[in-house]
Amino acid sequence: MTQTHLQPPLRQLFKRAAIAVDAVIHKGQNLNRVLADQPAPGRATVQDMCYASLREYGELAAMRDALLTKPLTDRVIATMLVVALRQVRVRPDATHMVVNEAVEAAAAIQPWARGLTNAVLRNYLRQADALTATVMAQPVARWNYPQWWIDKVSAAYPQHWQAALVAGNQHPPMTLRVNAQHGNAAAYLEWLQDEGIAARRTGEWAVQLAQPVAVTALPGFADGRVSVQDAGAQLAATLLDVHDGQRVLDACAAPGGKTGHILELAAVDLTALDSDAARLQRVGENLARLGLEAQLKLGDAGDPASWWDGVAYDRILADVPCSASGVVRRHPDIKWLRRPDDIAQFAVQQAVILPALWRCLATGGKLLYVTCSIFPEENQQQIDRFVAAHADARQLQLDGEWVTPGQLLPNDNHDGFFYALLEKI
Repeated sequence: MTQTHLQPPLRQLFKRAAIAVDAVIHKGQNLNRVLADQPAPGRATVQDMCYASLREYGELAAMRDALLTKPLTDRVIATMLVVALRQVRVRPDATHMVVNEAVEAAAAIQPWARGLTNAVLRNYLRQADALTATVMAQPVARWNYPQWWIDKVSAAYPQHWQAALVAGNQHPPMTLRVNAQHGNAAAYLEWLQDEGIAARRTGEWAVQLAQPVAVTALPGFADGRVSVQDAGAQLAATLLDVHDGQRVLDACAAPGGKTGHILELAAVDLTALDSDAARLQRVGENLARLGLEAQLKLGDAGDPASWWDGVAYDRILADVPCSASGVVRRHPDIKWLRRPDDIAQFAVQQAVILPALWRCLATGGKLLYVTCSIFPEENQQQIDRFVAAHADARQLQLDGEWVTPGQLLPNDNHDGFFYALLEKI
């Protein structure tokens, strides 16, 4: 093994993780973009540290603050303490080593932080049980979400909010979509079992793995027989009600999971639209692996004049930009990046895209409005305003097990999504 492939010392990983989490919490940067700049050696460990620290940030930050004798103004050191507290908690077999490495990492950032870090972590080890009981009285620490988020979800779903918040802090399941042109979930499940991969069926085409594996280990993945896609997201292609020969638009298509599923279910003339050229290229790559074809168009879904040829579509999938509040277990930085006024800004953007796409829909056609949000302002409230302003729009009832009509909250089987099917009458 060459030196470049050796795992860096833990103190270096601590430092890298602290700087990455600080970029999210204090600089408002997207975690995926921050991690993309990480050097390959140790990247997976740094990613795990960041994800875990952000999932539990409310509780960890409350513990840190309770252990400090005065407010800490150095933000990177403050974040380092959060990352270190999490590692100390999950490594009870190696607390001495973890504390020493965290101390050295903090000293490499700020020499004066050596003694502070040592004192905070060792005091935590002495007071862990009492400290946990104390901070759990604080809602942000107990639920690991900002207070405004807790208030919004509890108001919207008084019977389900606690389960939804807990689910949003769990490790997400790895779910596969079996290509309908090559079989179904039951048949693929047998294939997985033959390969020694434990899984269970969660839908007609959905298979959930007991443990995540590399896609290269999945039988048939390279041949397009299966894709990675959340079970909740797999509902889109079915609810859109596509049929052979129809003209279909997948707006905001990247990265192409729903695009591929539509084409697996019906022989349609499909246009995949996205405003990001790099992400649109990824749609093409995903379709190529599946052996499927679509017309790829670069354009803004809210401005059809720049890309639409004037021929109406029979079906439109409007997977609009949103807060992504339903997929926080996959992107735990979202909880801490979002602000209350962001939701209103997304709603404004959605209110531009929806009527713009509606003009492209044929009479008698159907438009499926989709978000990966659990906030009503982006979901049913958006649809209610649209239907009230458009006499030719009718919302159709959807079959399924919804918390409220069309609304999925995250649980063991799927992420959080909202679906509304509109018919042009």
